[in-house]
Amino acid sequence: MNEGNFNDFNLSEEITRALGVLKYKTPTEVQNRVIPSALENKDLVVRSETGSGKTAAFAIPICEQIEWEVKNPQVLVLTPTRELAVQVRDDITNIGRFKRIKAVAVYGKEPIARQKEELKQKTHIVVGTPGRVIDHIDRDTLHLDEVKYLVIDEADEMLHMGFIDKVESIIKQLPKNRVTMVFSATLPKDVEKLCYKYMIDPVNIELETNGITTSTIEHRYIEVREDDKLPLLKDVTVAENTESCIIFCKTKEHVDTIYTELEAEGYSCERLHGGLEQKDRFAIMEGFKLGNFRYLIATDVAARGIDVDNITLIINYDIPLEKESYVHRTGRTGRAGNKGKAITFGTPNQGRYLGSIERYIGFKIPVMDAPSEQEVAKNKKVFEEKMNNRRIVKNNKTARINKDIMKLQFNGGKKKKIRPLDFVGTITSIPGVEAEDIGIITVKDSLSYVDILNGKGSLVLQAMEHTTVKNKQLKVSVAE
Repeated sequence: MNEGNFNDFNLSEEITRALGVLKYKTPTEVQNRVIPSALENKDLVVRSETGSGKTAAFAIPICEQIEWEVKNPQVLVLTPTRELAVQVRDDITNIGRFKRIKAVAVYGKEPIARQKEELKQKTHIVVGTPGRVIDHIDRDTLHLDEVKYLVIDEADEMLHMGFIDKVESIIKQLPKNRVTMVFSATLPKDVEKLCYKYMIDPVNIELETNGITTSTIEHRYIEVREDDKLPLLKDVTVAENTESCIIFCKTKEHVDTIYTELEAEGYSCERLHGGLEQKDRFAIMEGFKLGNFRYLIATDVAARGIDVDNITLIINYDIPLEKESYVHRTGRTGRAGNKGKAITFGTPNQGRYLGSIERYIGFKIPVMDAPSEQEVAKNKKVFEEKMNNRRIVKNNKTARINKDIMKLQFNGGKKKKIRPLDFVGTITSIPGVEAEDIGIITVKDSLSYVDILNGKGSLVLQAMEHTTVKNKQLKVSVAE
């Protein structure tokens, strides 16, 4: 049991307020152990399971120590996947919302020009995949001179995906007097070696639960012939009748086949794999978070970077061939103290993969019988009723913290010699509006965006329709 609350860390009013809105109440074990050391600017090597709250463990102290006035990035966070980069960027933005912290995500498969434009603005934190970070460094669009904090997230996956050399080349270009934090679900020798090569007396924080996977997950295994997997999948989904579920497959072909089959039977479902356009992948992830559908059929591309409210069931339609993948897949459920279930399908000749997983996680996965015909028939009606109703998402953090925020768009920017301070001066002259009601300001060449906090957006919008900025009348509207 964790004790205490976030007030024990003596955080600023802005960060404390954001944590309150986001409903961060009691720190998790990793947060209790990481935040005090991070606030003391110690190098950290943290081994912590997925779903333990580690993003907030580094985001809170980093946001606390950001100097708002500095224009160039003070923090670089490296992640192995594009999805995780966006997830971490969003989490940091939420935590730093009232401190007006600007976090930017840079990753491949997105136009680099758009990212270059964002990096021209005042940017406090950059979250990115190693390849795209190097690309920006080479193009001189990412300046590292003022980086005080380096965070390497999911370090074991960096190694697995062959990024470790790129990570090392980035480290060599960073200021020597920085703080380095490494987070990993597992700690392979190569990652450990890298840590000690570039860190100063790092504090080792290792969190153990019952084995390597979280104790809040109920694990089960069903042996099944390959040809019988699809009928079994349908029976299991009906018998479990879960609120939300990810079905993991080893190939995009399997994903497409299952998606087509389930959609034809009226399942509320979507698919996610590397063959989809990046914008479509992000749209599907966002739809899942918002509760637009209940079943996500995915390859391992979704095993990292998904932090969705209360995923109650994981089905490994194909047993993962790598033991680490089992941990990362099943770690999508049972997060932040919630209960979850993971059911794995394995064919009779896949016993060696099961054995490898069991040795790795430190316990035997209990075998369960396939649901009986009677069980499926009994549940069919309530299953179909649930399928016709929208999934209720109780904990969409971003929606909660954005509830009282309005983003305004102005048709003027650098070309009209307008600076962020000009907006601050003008907006704070509106009766009833103060500096703390203004959030992130982004000034581009011909457009500017200003976040108005605390439910005062309509007041500012109305006033700015008749107010000049630097003696210029700008057209103002609610930004898309």
